[in-house]
Amino acid sequence: MNIFVINVGSTSTKVSLFKMTEVIAGETIEYSNAELVQYKDLNDQLPLREADILEFISSNDINMRDVDIIISRGGLGKPGPAGAYEINETMCDDLITGKYGKHPSALGPAMAFDMSKKYGIRAIVIDMPGTDEFQPLARISGLPELERKSGFHALNQKAAARRAASEMGKSYKNCNLVIAHLGGGITIGAHRCGQVIDCTHGLSEGPFTPGRAGSLPTMSLVDLALSDKHSKEEIQARLVGQGGLSAYLGTADALKVEEMINGGDGNAKLVYQAMAYQIAKDIGAMSVVLKGHIDGIVLTGGLAHSEMLTEWIREWIRFIAPVFIYPGEDEMKAMAEGALRVLQGEEQVKKYR
Repeated sequence: MNIFVINVGSTSTKVSLFKMTEVIAGETIEYSNAELVQYKDLNDQLPLREADILEFISSNDINMRDVDIIISRGGLGKPGPAGAYEINETMCDDLITGKYGKHPSALGPAMAFDMSKKYGIRAIVIDMPGTDEFQPLARISGLPELERKSGFHALNQKAAARRAASEMGKSYKNCNLVIAHLGGGITIGAHRCGQVIDCTHGLSEGPFTPGRAGSLPTMSLVDLALSDKHSKEEIQARLVGQGGLSAYLGTADALKVEEMINGGDGNAKLVYQAMAYQIAKDIGAMSVVLKGHIDGIVLTGGLAHSEMLTEWIREWIRFIAPVFIYPGEDEMKAMAEGALRVLQGEEQVKKYR
């Protein structure tokens, strides 16, 4: 079974051909900010991105008629349950117009949809960023006008959860897991029998990250926002982009932080350990969501490569449940695995409405 995978990021397009879950051909096409800034609208990038995908197909002698399914990374679509969704015009319109938020990932489904019509191949997305499986209790914030929303690394969290379940000889739908995606953004979710019933929000909640502030003391934040010292845009940049490690240590690079620590920088150690501490606290909170009935805890994402960080976290959480560490986030393989489940009839494709 041949699977064509598309993953569009802010400055890259990753494309691969898989046979089952093995890569036959793959390429990461990089774009400079200077190259992309000339496009006023997101939709204007489509001809450039599509041309590069066609060049990949041509240079690797790929016969698209031999492809069984096309899968793209999802965009910021309508919130709903996780799983596979058929790409249709409604989805593409929602993503390209930014109805639920604008992000370059919207271009992936649009290109996959065009290819599906051209070659007569089914095109899907799986575990979109807008995945929302929250239980009602998780939506209550403390102010009626501020509902808690789902916004997390659904694709990688779900893939890591399935991997841990398989390692334990269980089905994901029969497991209770706490999954911590550790990267530029950090999200920690409570997975109950295949659904993420609660999770920290990647932009506005949870631990601070290399560049994001995470949860903050609200009254102090109000004072800062109303102090007239910063514009709204400056405050937003401080919260997402210039917060976390970057704010405290002047760098969002975890490797540089570890070099500082190994060089005897006590403040760097304190801040880095505080990030581990906050991650562990939220893992504990999600353990309570699952009422302590937990099969395992998974640490995944790019920061899971840091043995220093993961060992600190493990020290605080090992009493809760077995800890699995899966460094990195192989989104391409995760999508190929999802497409294979569809092809083999293990997962049904939903309609995007």
